[in-house]
Amino acid sequence: MSAQDTPDRPVRWTERLLAEGSDPDPRFTLANERTFLAWIRTALALIAGGVGLALSGHLLSTPLRQGLAAAFAAVGAVVAALAFRRWLRTERALRRDETLPPLVLAPLMSYGLAAAAVVVLVALLATR
Repeated sequence: MSAQDTPDRPVRWTERLLAEGSDPDPRFTLANERTFLAWIRTALALIAGGVGLALSGHLLSTPLRQGLAAAFAAVGAVVAALAFRRWLRTERALRRDETLPPLVLAPLMSYGLAAAAVVVLVALLATR
């Protein structure tokens, strides 16, 4: 019995992932990683937008500014978490030679950002 087979040793998520299926073409794995990093950049941009709104001074009324800032930061955190989940599901499907999972995050982001932009625009126009 090796050290890896001991019941007291926790199995890491990476070991569970690599134990499934077979290695896909590295180009697909790297493309999946690039997509993950793009979602992480989007999450960072949302968080930065929240910080920018929080520091925007007198452009918006304080309660609205703080609410929008918190919403942008919270959505950024959710996007970061969902980006990893998406990466993991896609990598698992690639290893199992299965159909890729549907993309749920993109429509939510598109419609959510459009709605947030309308709220910010209306708030900016209403304060002028």
